[in-house]
Amino acid sequence: MQQDDQANAASGALGWKILIPAGFAAYFLLGMAQMAEAADVPAAYKEHCAACHGEARLGGVGPALIPENLARLRKGEAEKVIKEGRAATQMPAFGEKLSPAEVKALVEYAYTPIMPMPVWDEAAIKASRIVNHAPGSLPDKPQFKSDPMNLFVVVESGDHHVSILDGDKLEPIHRFQSRFALHGGPKFTPEGRYVFFASRDGWITKFDLWNLKVIAEVRAGINTRNAAVSGDGKWVAVANYLPHSLVILDADLNLKKILPVADKDGKTTSRVSAVYDASPRQSFVAALKDVKEVWEVSYNPKADDIPAGMIHDFKYKEGAFVSGFLNPQRSQLDDYLDDFYFTQGYDEVMGASRNDAKAAVTGQVVNLDARKKIADLELPGMPHLGSGISWTWKDENGQDRTVMATPNLNEGLISIIDMKTWKTIKQIKTRGPGFFMRSHENSRYAWTDSMMSKEFKDTMQIIDKDKLEIVAELKPAPGKTFAHVEFTKDGKYVLASLWEMDGALIVYDAVTLKEVKRLPMKKPVGKYNIWNKITKSEGTSH
Repeated sequence: MQQDDQANAASGALGWKILIPAGFAAYFLLGMAQMAEAADVPAAYKEHCAACHGEARLGGVGPALIPENLARLRKGEAEKVIKEGRAATQMPAFGEKLSPAEVKALVEYAYTPIMPMPVWDEAAIKASRIVNHAPGSLPDKPQFKSDPMNLFVVVESGDHHVSILDGDKLEPIHRFQSRFALHGGPKFTPEGRYVFFASRDGWITKFDLWNLKVIAEVRAGINTRNAAVSGDGKWVAVANYLPHSLVILDADLNLKKILPVADKDGKTTSRVSAVYDASPRQSFVAALKDVKEVWEVSYNPKADDIPAGMIHDFKYKEGAFVSGFLNPQRSQLDDYLDDFYFTQGYDEVMGASRNDAKAAVTGQVVNLDARKKIADLELPGMPHLGSGISWTWKDENGQDRTVMATPNLNEGLISIIDMKTWKTIKQIKTRGPGFFMRSHENSRYAWTDSMMSKEFKDTMQIIDKDKLEIVAELKPAPGKTFAHVEFTKDGKYVLASLWEMDGALIVYDAVTLKEVKRLPMKKPVGKYNIWNKITKSEGTSH
């Protein structure tokens, strides 16, 4: 009765009076307390989310948290991500810090449209362009004594810098400040002189490796995934989450074209998961996050026209056609393709969805000439095909086969796939989910991490490429993340990242697996050897 009186007194103070049962009163007061607890959602977002997802929810290290980006994620799944974190990302678990009401409130906030939605159009891109050195104003030869083909570009995310390393002496020769939160691997022009970086907030930076200077920059989007450089070095493609676009720049970072990304009917727009160069085809290939298509955009000025509507006669071009130059050819798919790997001839892509709400994931092989799926792949968990590698392997009959190996982001295994039959040859069990793989044509070993594992993030596993077995493990700093390796040009040494603020590049002898030296670094998230990248060395993801 006392509870009833208190509830009725409260209602009377508001100018109305109802008899409320005691049980309901307690439930009502608890609900009011939870609402008050979750009331200041913007402040909670600023405290817990803004550092990664941006003050305005438009993305930073993490993706933009707006309805346009969350179309494939149900609110219940979003709550689970906040509570438990997310595999293969830097998203931590907040279940012990936030109440259920606070989690729900943050989800509702993320799904609330931003009004008006910021626009990043032609005028904004052109206005953002910065030129530090005009084309032709710097010397056309390296201004240092190191081998320009055996340099490493090292991205240090700890303090947002890039180091340039001499691959022979294994010593830094230059270090400069980068844009905030560089994403993915830097991309090189074919002669190895220029490297292009993409930051999460859309900045594309052109750096001259021969003169060790930033040449130009432009902001191509608000929230960007990665960039690709054409095989002829003339074009740069930028994959954006926000706006939903694929931006084409020339090599001097002048805007050439903005391709709005939507399905063939123009009804559903899409984020671009990634874009890569398919140099033998003279094209860029893009994976779309929200549309079941793969795009191929030719940078060949003589590319065949693309049918774009009703066609009466293909031979005589009677009907609706658009230019094949810098316009998309579409491959229609039955499932999303978020992540993919090129076959050696670049005629097919091996891809998979990263819909981690599924109990199991099946990959697919898409032929870019036929523009359709030609095979299924048996890929459990969440394969990271973009970090896959391939090599020639002798089967039990002594026959050479080309195989592809992919790590897995939420299961401790490496899938080995025959690239002729598309069948899985073997699943190699590892210590835990991993992100990267690397090898070299002069090495018998493939290296893979388990960085997504809480218990074994400090362990690197070494796979014998002939036996398809793990033959060694390395744990140089117990408890600290150990991930991402790259070989020197000749394959003699392996550089691995101690992925911590007080981290290092640890250099190993590629044959004996013995540590050679350590170079202190600020969270070196990736390192890239120029020769291996521009020659598409075996064992390097492309």
